[in-house]
Amino acid sequence: MSIWWIVAIAVAVVLISILWLRLHAFLALAMAGFLVAVLTPDVALVDYADLQMEKSKGAWTQKEAASFVSSTGAQRLAQSFGDYAGKIGILIALASVVGSCLMHSGAAAVIIRRMLAIVGEARASYALAGSSFLLGIPVFFDTVFYLMVPLAKSLRRQVGKDYVLYILAILAGGSLAHSLVPPTPGPLAVAAELHIEIFDMMVGGLAICCCSSVLSLSAAAVINRFVDVPLRDDETPADEKSAGGPPSIDEVEGPPFWLALLPIALPVLLIAGGTAWNMWIGSFDSGAAPAWTDSLGRIVKLASDKNVALGIAAAMAMGLLRWAPADSDRNQLIGKALASGGVIILITSAGGAFGTMLRYAGIAEAVAEMTGSLPGLMLLPLAFLVTASIRTLQGSATVAMITAAGVLQGFANPEILPYHPVYLATAIGAGSKPIMWMADSGFWVICKMSGMTESEGLRTLAPMSIAMGISALIFTVLGAWLLPMNH
Repeated sequence: MSIWWIVAIAVAVVLISILWLRLHAFLALAMAGFLVAVLTPDVALVDYADLQMEKSKGAWTQKEAASFVSSTGAQRLAQSFGDYAGKIGILIALASVVGSCLMHSGAAAVIIRRMLAIVGEARASYALAGSSFLLGIPVFFDTVFYLMVPLAKSLRRQVGKDYVLYILAILAGGSLAHSLVPPTPGPLAVAAELHIEIFDMMVGGLAICCCSSVLSLSAAAVINRFVDVPLRDDETPADEKSAGGPPSIDEVEGPPFWLALLPIALPVLLIAGGTAWNMWIGSFDSGAAPAWTDSLGRIVKLASDKNVALGIAAAMAMGLLRWAPADSDRNQLIGKALASGGVIILITSAGGAFGTMLRYAGIAEAVAEMTGSLPGLMLLPLAFLVTASIRTLQGSATVAMITAAGVLQGFANPEILPYHPVYLATAIGAGSKPIMWMADSGFWVICKMSGMTESEGLRTLAPMSIAMGISALIFTVLGAWLLPMNH
């Protein structure tokens, strides 16, 4: 069977399972991965094993290759699932803890209040976008929106207008960060699938996210001029408000601003420090580095490990819970965060295993053959369109990114790309933005919490999601053209 038939059947299984059968994304991705594994012909497995033996230069023995070819589809899927969970499982669990602690300690509220104080009420949309951008790195977007929408309503009451602008500003910062900057699951999974270093993904995602957020705010201002949404009565059920969620912005004092930012900034600084250290050590001739760098280098290597860096951030974030309300159950808060992270780990690991099964089936070689004659920059719009199509059909940005990365992983071949693979990852992230509509749970969260009707949501959120995606793609293409970083 042709690899493209296998891909088409697998993607159809994902879409039908989620849209029609209403199955959980984990089950849909696991079934699709198993189907690909079963449909993969033995000759494709032999070709993959031969290629790995050639590339690994002895790391793969003949015995290991024979064992791989003779393994069952279920064995290959389970092995890949475990490998992928090992890559991203700890990161996602710790990021969930960091996010929960920031919300319940009042640290998130401190960041928002400080951003508003810096820019002033007249530029409140920039403060909302900047705050949601910062919080969207460690915190899931739905949670960020829950926290910030009361502030948007308060500003609307004070100013008397621009409610749509405030809502879309929150979307511009937080949603883009959710799809472009690790350790949120989507970009983390794409980076692992395309073999991109976590630091490179952080820097590239931050750069594209900052630029596209500014451009997206301009689009939000245009939409705000044509669509006016009145401030309706809050329809959120009382029991939902009091269900143990994070305190509102004005309910708690929270920690100092610098301490509130520390769990967000520290992992980036530690990982960046490790990269800078390696570059400095690499500038010496072999054996010429000072003797003291050996012992210090081991400490730097440990502290800059992505899991350790985020673990330190999680420990600091848990320390912030001393500012949480007195009646907060810390064990319960951490338990809920880990439970939420566990679901995401299952989804991303199943998606990673699905992508690995496609790789075993020969998707990388098929993509390389298909795109060999395309100009390098044209691969980025193609990746954008593939991801956007999956996202629009089934609604979840994370599932769209994971699925698209599995299909498009062949693009990450250095022989094909005239630029750094991080641009391919940000193109996939950009494609996960459009189109926000009824198939997306985020659409309903925003409409319900903001008081928008479905019609108002379609007139505001759908065009805004398109603007966010296209702006991120524009800056991705510009970056790949002007700063390819392919050496």
